[in-house]
Amino acid sequence: MKEFRAAVEAGDFEGLGDLLADDVVFRSPVAFKPYDGKPIVAAILRGVGRVFTEFRYVRELEDADGSGSALVFETVVDGVSVNGIDLIRTNEAGLVSELTVMVRPLSGANALATAMAAQFEQIVAEASGETA
Repeated sequence: MKEFRAAVEAGDFEGLGDLLADDVVFRSPVAFKPYDGKPIVAAILRGVGRVFTEFRYVRELEDADGSGSALVFETVVDGVSVNGIDLIRTNEAGLVSELTVMVRPLSGANALATAMAAQFEQIVAEASGETA
């Protein structure tokens, strides 16, 4: 999804919420259970924006019908290099309905899990409309 990529590359993690369907499903690389709904997914993406450094997309693959994309990225989390893929599906309105993130290597996944765990209290507060 071109708009999603452009927002991430611009560091506009606030604006990503406008690209999400109300019933969006997020599958994290470090959590077993998916997260459902725009408020929590938007807050998670803002948290990601706080922990990723040196982020860049390096490749984009798109389904023939345009409803799905794979965005390959490289980033650093707490000094650890991470490679990953954002798998994005959009609904008929063009909004992100599914976002699945996969990362490697294990040291990168562990660094991401630790960094996001430190963000989680703020993420939950943001999702519930509280300020942290």
